[in-house]
Amino acid sequence: MAGAIASRMSFSSLKRKQPKTFTVRIVTMDAEMEFNCEVKKQILDEKIYCPPEASVLLASYAVQAKYGDYDPSVHKRGFLAQEELLPKRVINLYQMTPEMWEERITAWYAEHRGRARDEAEMEYLKIAQDLEMYGVNYFAIRNKKGTELLLGVDALGLHIYDPENRLTPKISFPWNEIRNISYSDKEFTIKPLDKKIDVFKFNSSKLRVNKLILQLCIGNHDLFMRRRKADSLEVQQMKAQAREEKARKQMERQRLAREKQMREEAERTRDELERRLLQMKEEATMANEALMRSEETADLLAEKAQITEEEAKLLAQKAAEAEQEMQRIKATAIRTEEEKRLMEQKVLEAEVLALKMAEESERRAKEADQLKQDLQEAREAERRAKQKLLEIATKPTYPPMNPVPAPLPPDIPSFNLIGDSLSFDFKDTDMKRLSMEIEKEKVEYMEKSKHLQEQLNELKTEIEALKLKERETALDILHNENSDRGGSSKHNTIKKPQAQGRRPICI
Repeated sequence: MAGAIASRMSFSSLKRKQPKTFTVRIVTMDAEMEFNCEVKKQILDEKIYCPPEASVLLASYAVQAKYGDYDPSVHKRGFLAQEELLPKRVINLYQMTPEMWEERITAWYAEHRGRARDEAEMEYLKIAQDLEMYGVNYFAIRNKKGTELLLGVDALGLHIYDPENRLTPKISFPWNEIRNISYSDKEFTIKPLDKKIDVFKFNSSKLRVNKLILQLCIGNHDLFMRRRKADSLEVQQMKAQAREEKARKQMERQRLAREKQMREEAERTRDELERRLLQMKEEATMANEALMRSEETADLLAEKAQITEEEAKLLAQKAAEAEQEMQRIKATAIRTEEEKRLMEQKVLEAEVLALKMAEESERRAKEADQLKQDLQEAREAERRAKQKLLEIATKPTYPPMNPVPAPLPPDIPSFNLIGDSLSFDFKDTDMKRLSMEIEKEKVEYMEKSKHLQEQLNELKTEIEALKLKERETALDILHNENSDRGGSSKHNTIKKPQAQGRRPICI
């Protein structure tokens, strides 16, 4: 018919048209950085809805990718003041200052120590890909009744949304449950694999987007099928090379960490030795000063002892002279009674004076003995000070260092995210091996997701008291309602049993 565009594509026929081998595109570092920047920009511009607690965790990984490991001496308060890390919606939703947000981001940033830049960016993407609006392309459509709806196309399948709610789809069509998709003019038709389920039809708003919708469906379905196929020999070799490269990088990071630790230990040892050397120098200086003071004290005591000894000799000489004078006075006593009395009085006074001088002489002699004893003690203290100075001078200055490197920790196994497996025509051994790998990776992913969810819940509880309810947007309210109902989203809507789909589809 003239002016009409008709196109039909069956996924089974698409599979036959694909070549048996395909080339895997190697993403360069620049392309990966550009992709990460684009995802970050969409989250900050609120084109992808992100809960507040998840936005803080994403910000911490963005800081780790940009600044490397956290160092308190370098990353001081205010180092994130000029960084745009959180959506404005999240900042306005809570009564929190920029310093409070920086404190919470830094607390998680410090826990990422040891992660390389590419690992931090990969963790950022792993968290971002679980957001409800991540990777979904929305198109305005109408159903048979003319109701306006949104068609979402992503890696899991096709989703039908209410225009006011882009978080929770009303109905979903997984790629493994769709037989084919076709359009004629503006009308699209989705035929489920189960023939008991009614065909779903809708009209696109613009004719020129029909081809884009079909191309997106074909590309996402192709990727969906490739991820669930057994890896070809080429892909297995590339994965093995990737694992070897990851192990090599891990060993290199561990070697650098060991060298850094040994350098820090050597610097600490050097600082300790310098401190001990300075302390020993101070002790030697103090010992020299004490020795000099001891020598001066000994000289003073010796001089004082000599003076006291001379004074004692002089007093003894005077006492002898007084005795001689007393004898002379007795010999030359006057004959008269008065002279005799006067003479007796003088003799008595001379005896008293002689007694006093004898006592003074004895006291001076004792003082001289005490000074001699003090002089001996001073000389003994001088000898001990010299001996201590000699011991300090003969001590070893630098003790030997024998740092022992820490043993290498075991290599961490690589982690791949693989979805639920589908049934295809493979050998039994390949299917068993593929199923075991998928189950193992699923368990690891669930453990990581559980730990991550606990962290997010802890932060959410911490900042919940500062939330301003009146500033909540429609998406915030929808996200909270989904969380209260148990987290209804496209990821668990797509897991509903097919028994629900057996009823007629009415939107």
